[in-house]
Amino acid sequence: MARRASRECQETRVKTFPQRSLIIPFTLGTITKHVPDETTLIPDSKFEIQSEFQRLIFMPPELDRATANALLGYFQDRRQSVLILTRAIAEIESPSGDLNGSRGIVERLAEEAKQVKCVTGIERVPAANDYGEHLRITAFSDGASVGDETILMIGHTDTVYPLGTLMKRPWREEQGRVYAPGVFDMKANCALAIEVLRACSALSLKPRRPVVLLLTCDEETGSFSGRALVEGEARRAASVLVLEPPATGGRAKTGRKGTAGYQITAHGRAAHAGLEPEKGASAILEIARQIERLHAMNDASCGTTVNVGVVCGGTRSNVVAAEAQAEVDVRFTTMAEAERIEREILNLLSFDERVRVSIEGEVNRPPLERTERVIALYEQARRVAGKLGFELGETSVGGASDANFAAAVGAAVLDGLGIDGDGAHADHEHIVVEDIARRGALLAGLIVTL
Repeated sequence: MARRASRECQETRVKTFPQRSLIIPFTLGTITKHVPDETTLIPDSKFEIQSEFQRLIFMPPELDRATANALLGYFQDRRQSVLILTRAIAEIESPSGDLNGSRGIVERLAEEAKQVKCVTGIERVPAANDYGEHLRITAFSDGASVGDETILMIGHTDTVYPLGTLMKRPWREEQGRVYAPGVFDMKANCALAIEVLRACSALSLKPRRPVVLLLTCDEETGSFSGRALVEGEARRAASVLVLEPPATGGRAKTGRKGTAGYQITAHGRAAHAGLEPEKGASAILEIARQIERLHAMNDASCGTTVNVGVVCGGTRSNVVAAEAQAEVDVRFTTMAEAERIEREILNLLSFDERVRVSIEGEVNRPPLERTERVIALYEQARRVAGKLGFELGETSVGGASDANFAAAVGAAVLDGLGIDGDGAHADHEHIVVEDIARRGALLAGLIVTL
């Protein structure tokens, strides 16, 4: 509780969270008060403010049963339309860095968005070096009732598949599943996001905040250009809904490990391996010893993983290697752990004093930590899912996404809200058609209650 005001005032100030700042009348004793945007004034010492009381005051509005049924019915009726748009963009191959593919998908999605009445802005943002185009769609920005905060949906249009993959694995529908490269991660979810905006408009469900849909073109390769857009939008968002695929069983993702990458290079001394091996200093041997040291940094108790995934070095088998490299992937659950591991890696010393070791790298994505704000957003999603007739579970995962960047700037983030399926980045990548209505209704229900 914040500090007490003067005795003359006989009031206590309680700081509210900006993302829940709304004016709600309530009665305490015989005195009716209101909750302003920044500070709540409540009669003083006779009343202790309990956490449950605060929760009731600031809890987002609930989704009523009639609205839940209307949303489910809408998305069941529109399921085929979602699949038609999904197929249209799935058949535009868009590996990260392919300008034509990126522009093609953005063009198709932008055209679709123009037909949605609530859409108030469409912006195509070129990525540097002709890498592709990002797409930002704004909806319900006219007459918004809660400050300048937004509800942000984020996703991406790029995939990991090289050009030509679609020819080998074309779109097919089979036993309630749709297979295509990138359909699960995450082209179906890009199509669904447009339909979510259309549903809110068609059913006259106006969110309390403007809605921004941001689809980047370089998430699969580290978001070198999209990161700034994600962070900028997340800073002004009350809630961030991430359209990445769910975890196994359709669970939302309330935690993601952060990632870091390092390259360790050993600079040794070449020599003839048969005539004068003693004059050489093997860079390969040094890297081998460093790998054992790096492997010892793994700590399952706190979720830290250190993996050397690529090793190269040497020129010929009869030459003592003058140079060798190792590429290291690090995953961690907190920034404190990231800083600890980074210190250890950057301070590695050579085993052989004749070999010089150089290290390059840094944290790429901070972790999405399971904070109170993340949990509160998940609980709201779980309540909405309950009204829609299904249980929404949660989990933490090792992979990273743009959710990590959004969380790092302090936003309330919930990830894994996309359509259920399996096989991300794999030959059997697919979505479950039956889940389209549930996920569309869930996203729409969240948007109108946050």
